[in-house]
Amino acid sequence: MDENQKLLDINHDLESKGINLRIEKRGKVLNIRGSLPDKKSRNLSKIQRISLKLPYNINGLEEARKAIELIDFQLKKNQFCWSNWIKEKTITSTNTNKSVLKNEIESFKRQFFSDTSRSKSPAGMISTWQSAYKPYLNRLIGESNKSTLKLNEELLVKILLSYKKNSRSRQQCGIALSALARYLKLELPENWKQLQSGYGIHESNFRELPSDEEIIDSFKLIPNPKWRFVFGLMATYGLRNHEVFFSDLSCLKKGGDKILRVFPNTKTGEHQVWPFHPEWIGLFELNNITDTSDLLPDIKTDLKVTTLQHIGRRVSEQFRRYKISFTPYDLRHAWAVRTILIGLPNTVAAKMMGHSVSIHTKTYHHWITRRDQQIAVDSALSRVKN
Repeated sequence: MDENQKLLDINHDLESKGINLRIEKRGKVLNIRGSLPDKKSRNLSKIQRISLKLPYNINGLEEARKAIELIDFQLKKNQFCWSNWIKEKTITSTNTNKSVLKNEIESFKRQFFSDTSRSKSPAGMISTWQSAYKPYLNRLIGESNKSTLKLNEELLVKILLSYKKNSRSRQQCGIALSALARYLKLELPENWKQLQSGYGIHESNFRELPSDEEIIDSFKLIPNPKWRFVFGLMATYGLRNHEVFFSDLSCLKKGGDKILRVFPNTKTGEHQVWPFHPEWIGLFELNNITDTSDLLPDIKTDLKVTTLQHIGRRVSEQFRRYKISFTPYDLRHAWAVRTILIGLPNTVAAKMMGHSVSIHTKTYHHWITRRDQQIAVDSALSRVKN
């Protein structure tokens, strides 16, 4: 019998005996979880945990069962005392706490990369870990190292609130820390999502997006034809920085259908993209090609020695070098708004952008709402006229 089945069997047996405590796995160690007397008021009870520091194996599970049976006996005889169960925790040294936290995060990292449902490509998983998880977990480790806080609700909230309200960083930090908390079976405050303050591209941000005229003028500022080609692709197809280097460009050849295929080894996997505006293919000289092998800048794209994030950073560096007044991602957002204003369905646009409909709707909520309201107004006016 494996450990997972053993854990289920023991908890089921405890339930059948009317014992309200359960064994839970936290990383590679075992805890007890259930209704226990409040540490400050014995007359009150609430759901709490006792750390056993037992290994997650058959022997550890049997020891945990015995501990639960002892605690249940103590509770029934009114003999339960927290000092008997948290003494070891209180004398744990700071260095040991640091080691435990580091090990728990390493365990979470292994679980992250073993979950293939997270991404359609290994490169995408590496990029997601490096950009969406690692910075926030590093801050968690750093704060834990310089304070006496252990890995608990208080520390997680402190890290979350260290990022600016309504920022993308705080929203992503909330996602990363909640994933860690789920893995370690840590409780989060009920208002976690409110604290997380979901981010979106609000109307004020959209006012700063480049107009079509500004995009065309900025294209002309780039002297290097290869980086002009990168700029043109991103503007016309709304690509992420790194996707430019992982797309089938043969569609741009004479007679090609101009429908770009993004390769599956990108952040969100394979998807197809149509040009908006189609005439920009000619304007940005994207179709003046006979061979796709020498069109792009010579940068490392071997994902065995680099990452999607690093490739994307190279694009951002060039925008700054050529003094482009907006970021590469502004081209992507401008493409998205363009598709909304011409009436492209959300499901289609989201698929082309390589993200979910929910993310698309949340991010571009203002413009989608405006489009839908305009359709309703136009429909109502047409009925009045008729």
